[in-house]
Amino acid sequence: MKDGTKYALAGLATSALLLTPLTGLAEPLADAITGGKASGNVRLRYEQVDQDNALKDADALTIRTRLGYQTGTLAGFSGFVEFEDSRTVAGVDDYNDTQGKNTDTSVVADPETTELDQAYLQYQFEAVTAKLGRQVIVYDNQRFVGHVGWRQDRQTFDAFRVNYIAIPDLSIDYAYLDQRNRIFAQERDLPANDHLLNVGYQTPVGKLSGYGYFLEVDDNTDNALNTLGLRFSGSQALSEVTLSYGLEYATQEADNGATTFDADYYKLDAGIGVMGMTLGLAYEVLGSDDGNYGFSTPLATLHAHNGWADQFLGTPAVGLTDLIISVKGALASGTWAVAYHDFDADDAQPGVSDLGSEIDLAFTVPIAEHYTAGIKYAAYSAGDVSAGKVDTDKLWLTLSAAF
Repeated sequence: MKDGTKYALAGLATSALLLTPLTGLAEPLADAITGGKASGNVRLRYEQVDQDNALKDADALTIRTRLGYQTGTLAGFSGFVEFEDSRTVAGVDDYNDTQGKNTDTSVVADPETTELDQAYLQYQFEAVTAKLGRQVIVYDNQRFVGHVGWRQDRQTFDAFRVNYIAIPDLSIDYAYLDQRNRIFAQERDLPANDHLLNVGYQTPVGKLSGYGYFLEVDDNTDNALNTLGLRFSGSQALSEVTLSYGLEYATQEADNGATTFDADYYKLDAGIGVMGMTLGLAYEVLGSDDGNYGFSTPLATLHAHNGWADQFLGTPAVGLTDLIISVKGALASGTWAVAYHDFDADDAQPGVSDLGSEIDLAFTVPIAEHYTAGIKYAAYSAGDVSAGKVDTDKLWLTLSAAF
């Protein structure tokens, strides 16, 4: 975090701590530190990428390890620290890691790295919870702000965050981000001047969220990205059938100092669950400003949206529409999912209208108490040649352990 912000906020936290009674503090402090809980997570994953272009096929076998420690609580204060390490295994590293290695090969965005994943001080008093430091921040379905947990080096933020439960079912959450710790190792983290506001209200039929995300990379250039939106989602059990539904709309302004672009976002989704299976239908639009700018969500968990082949991590200037049909259910002790995406331009231009389609398949199964195995496959079929996409197949085999 920038020194001024870091030291000012740390000073406030320290001052609050000093207001607690000092008599006999040493023993309770030691108990809070030693009476915490350790945690760990290990994920071994093989990823293969095959693209219909001049790039060589990618093969990556990586292992990601996270070790963390949560302290106990003293006078409302607690702390958490977590380290993360990602390594290639057995020399299976034929992939472009986004760091300049194997640039003639398809990308697998899992570079080798060892870093501080989280380290924050938390203060909780009645309806208020505040965090200062490096932390995971997730809002709603991670369409706008998430942790990108699919990648081995997940996304965190250097931030000050405060959550206030104003009344039962009403939550007000504000975060100031000083740095975006992205998925490409520390060398490609970004200094930031971001303000995030999310207000959520739980109604009897679903959750209503209103948000304002005001983003800026702090690099002495004009790059403001401001988004305002509303989201509603919920579900209802009707006899042996469960209905789910969602509706979201957002408007965005991007200002690069010379030009201001405007674009809209909306999504409609519905699902029906019956006899152990859920059928879903959704239509998502990331709008365009006359074919010159596409609606952007740079802090999102993008892998969870618009197909697992990750062909639309950046929205095309013509925008993107995504019609999604999905089915999921249980099999043995595991779960399976199938999804179909049909992609088109929101503001079609000559030769750029059909943006392709994709089929996604996944099966995940727990093994004993602490282990999970999974297989996942994505097949993207390109549309118009002028759209610049190529047929892409991706396969993942995963084994993870958590304690």
